[in-house]
Amino acid sequence: MKFRLNCLLLAAVIAVLGAGPAAAQFKPTKPIEFVTHTGPGGGGDVFARGIAAAMEKEGLMPVRMQVVNKTGGGGATAMAYLVEKRGDTHTIAVFTGLWFTNPIMRKEFKFSMNDLTQVVRLVLEPAMIAVKNDAPYKSLNDFIDAAKKNPGQLKQSAGSLGSRDWIVRQLLMTNTGANWAYISFPGGGERIAALLGGHVNMMVVEPQEAGEHIRAGNMRVIATVAEKRLPAFPNVPTIQEAGFKIPNVPQVRGIVAPPGIPAEAVAYWEDLFARFIKTPSWQKYLADNMFENGYLRSAQLQKFGVQFSETTRKILKEGGVKVAR
Repeated sequence: MKFRLNCLLLAAVIAVLGAGPAAAQFKPTKPIEFVTHTGPGGGGDVFARGIAAAMEKEGLMPVRMQVVNKTGGGGATAMAYLVEKRGDTHTIAVFTGLWFTNPIMRKEFKFSMNDLTQVVRLVLEPAMIAVKNDAPYKSLNDFIDAAKKNPGQLKQSAGSLGSRDWIVRQLLMTNTGANWAYISFPGGGERIAALLGGHVNMMVVEPQEAGEHIRAGNMRVIATVAEKRLPAFPNVPTIQEAGFKIPNVPQVRGIVAPPGIPAEAVAYWEDLFARFIKTPSWQKYLADNMFENGYLRSAQLQKFGVQFSETTRKILKEGGVKVAR
């Protein structure tokens, strides 16, 4: 019995010692490079800085998160940068639906979400169709009617081709026969400035980008891109409620990392964000920006990505867009 007990104890000690390095958990030891594909004031930039500020306030990170803007190519530059950082456990990035969409429709994209480490999905985000406060359009129907009477004359302040605002335009034009110009700007601040300056007539904008201007009365919301009416705008109909039978175009935001990072690093980020989304700071951020919690862990996100890409590919084809892959 004594011999057997000693053997069991020895086996237990060996197991613990042998499991030490493999079971060691990843923990950041230097500042995190937090990449976004948009410039200052853009949706991705605002989102990344909101996360970084909330993380610091809640004291969840042992190191600082430094936001880095890698603009250009509608996400292509940021994605290529992440691929170059293969195996880097101290770099993460904010992704949006554009990271799924653009590789589908643009041949120049060398990488897709499948080439990155998909970490977590964080939010589902509505959008608003807004005009300047003194614009003659009181509803989306008013804008569509004006566009029909003046083909190609009205202008939409927007982002890159393939982004949600572009897809919404394609679907609306196909559904109604109206036509208006799409003016692309590199940053959210520039898009909003163009609208407020009277250089364009309409824009599809995320709540977090336009919130302060709407509260100040500089913009008027004429419809929302969402499954149901937004609590902050109970009298503003969704596109479908306004009578336009087009599919809702979802926007997602979440976190990706370079390819080739170890499983323990992925687990660290998954668990960190699982705790983060329960904090008061994040709950307030969701409410202030009218986001819906959309947390998915890595494996779930990958499944979602396949479905999202298939849905987007169908919408693009129905909108007359030639897909690259």
